[in-house]
Amino acid sequence: MDTSALVDDSTPIQQRSQVPALQVIGVTKSFPGVRALASVDFDCMEGEVHALVGENGYGKSTMIKAASGVYDIDEGQIFIGGQDLGHGGVQRSRRLGLITAYQDTSLVNELTVADNIALALSPRDAGRRGLRRRIREVSKRYGLPLDPARRVHTMSVGERQRVEIVRCLLQDPRLLILDEPTSVLTPQAVDALFDTLRHLAAEGCSIVYISHKLDEIRALCDRATVLRAGRVTGTCDPRSETASSLARMMIGHDLPRPKHRAARAGADALVVERLDVPADDPFGVPLQNVSLRVRTGETGDSAL
Repeated sequence: MDTSALVDDSTPIQQRSQVPALQVIGVTKSFPGVRALASVDFDCMEGEVHALVGENGYGKSTMIKAASGVYDIDEGQIFIGGQDLGHGGVQRSRRLGLITAYQDTSLVNELTVADNIALALSPRDAGRRGLRRRIREVSKRYGLPLDPARRVHTMSVGERQRVEIVRCLLQDPRLLILDEPTSVLTPQAVDALFDTLRHLAAEGCSIVYISHKLDEIRALCDRATVLRAGRVTGTCDPRSETASSLARMMIGHDLPRPKHRAARAGADALVVERLDVPADDPFGVPLQNVSLRVRTGETGDSAL
């Protein structure tokens, strides 16, 4: 995928390769006292959005760090676009076209958007004037509006997530790994992100999407590989599964059914009616017609 020049959305997509963008074969990784991955197999094809699903601590982050070259594996092989990653580390994985956006952003608060993005690029690609133009073009094209001159410390967590994703896109990824990208996003921002990811996949970029949010997986992803305690428990089409069946694959049994007792609301503790607050700047999020009521509970605790 070349994001340095804009193309018309009607440009026909070339026939996709039958070589997996990412292929993981028998990967095992241990830390002192813990086997994080045990003979893991899965693949992600060109133009596919492939979910890697599992509870926290069940191997998702270890797997993506192994694929990204951060961790050396103990056993097995990882192929990126048909090329063996071997022990080449992060630099080789990037040369092969794999870019990872981690859950915790690694931005420098005092620097501008353009400066932060330049840190991830080669000196040839980080020319200030050309870079700012490319940031505007790419962010506009993929529905992730950014001001290259804005300083990061003035941005919301959702806006910082945009910076991370645009920084990835400007590195021309053939394979993009996203680690829990919606954990700090509003529902509106999640919808915008999904539109961007569908656009990328339609252009042939492969996406490995790490999450434990099953509704999102079912709405976005073409396939899902489920990890439990470092092992693959199944690969499926999440659109044909229910949230309950996916959860069963994740935890190995049906979810318990909690019993709810009737709530008894008390006196109003906070009332907001039709609140409008403009954004502080053009890239902020305004409040529009927000109404809510918080009441005390029967034990004195607040409840919505």
